[in-house]
Amino acid sequence: MNLFKVNSIKDVLIHLAIIVAIVITLLVLFFYVYLPSATNHGETVTIPDLEGIHLDDIDEFLTKRNLRYEVLTDSGYTAEYEPLTILNQHPVPGAKVKESRKVFLTLNAINPPQVKMPDLVDGSVKNAQLVLQSYGLERGNIKYVADLAQNAVLEQNYEGKPIEAGTYIPKGSKIDLVVGDGLGNTVLEVPDINGMDLEEAEFIVVGSGLKVGSILFQDPQYAGKDAREVLKNATPGERFVVVKQNPASERNVRIGVEVDIWLKLQDGNQDSILDEEEEEETTDLSETE
Repeated sequence: MNLFKVNSIKDVLIHLAIIVAIVITLLVLFFYVYLPSATNHGETVTIPDLEGIHLDDIDEFLTKRNLRYEVLTDSGYTAEYEPLTILNQHPVPGAKVKESRKVFLTLNAINPPQVKMPDLVDGSVKNAQLVLQSYGLERGNIKYVADLAQNAVLEQNYEGKPIEAGTYIPKGSKIDLVVGDGLGNTVLEVPDINGMDLEEAEFIVVGSGLKVGSILFQDPQYAGKDAREVLKNATPGERFVVVKQNPASERNVRIGVEVDIWLKLQDGNQDSILDEEEEEETTDLSETE
C-alpha cells in the first residue's frame, strides 16, 4: 500500500509518470501489435485487370487471389465483348488492397439497348462517322456511286435495307453508307489541247467540266521540277506547249475526270523550221501535180 501513498509532490509526479508510461505502453501494443494482427496489416493484394473476363470464370479467378466480388445492377454494352463479360471494375486494376477485399463489377448486358437511328443523309462521311460513334453505332461498308455531291451521304442502310432516321435499332449495329463520288453520270468529250500553252489548256479543260491533273515535262532537264515554277522563270524566248494529254482528245469521260498534261519547250527556231518544212511539203505537192 505504500506504493500509492502520497506524502509529497514528488510522489504525485512519480505516480503520474507511471500512469503515463502505462497508457503509452497500452497504446503502442494496441496500434502496433493488436491491430496489425487483427487486420493483416502489411499483407496486400494487387487488383488484377478483369476487363474481358466472362462472369463464369471470375469466381475461381478471384478466389485464388483472396478477393471477393459483387456484380452491380447497372450494366453497360459493347459489341466488342460477349454478354456477361466484365466491362468495368472497382477498385481499378493495379490498386493495392487488403485480402478478402470486395471488387465491384459491371457486366456487358445480355441484350443490347435500343438507340434511335440518326439522320446522316446529306452530311459528309466524316460527320457520319462522328455521329454514329456518339450514338453507339458502327460504320459499316461505304459504297461510292456517281453523283456530283462528293463524299456526301446519299443513303443509310441497315442489314442491306434503307433505314429511316428515328428508327430504333440495337446499340452497336453497323450502318452501311452510300456516298457520292463527286463525278456524276454526265459524259463529256475530252477536248484537244495539244499545241496550246498551259494557261490556255487549263482554261479549256476546266471550261469543259474536267479537272487539270498532273503537269509534267517531256524535256529531261525539267523532269521532276514544279511546272508553274519553271514557267514563271521562263525567258521571253522560251515557250512551253502541250505535246501530250491523258485521257486523249475525243474520248468520252465522266464529268470531273482529271486530265494529265505534258509540256515541251518550243522556241522560235523550232517554229521557223516547222514552217519551212510545211512550205517544202506544199512545194513538192504542187510540182507533183
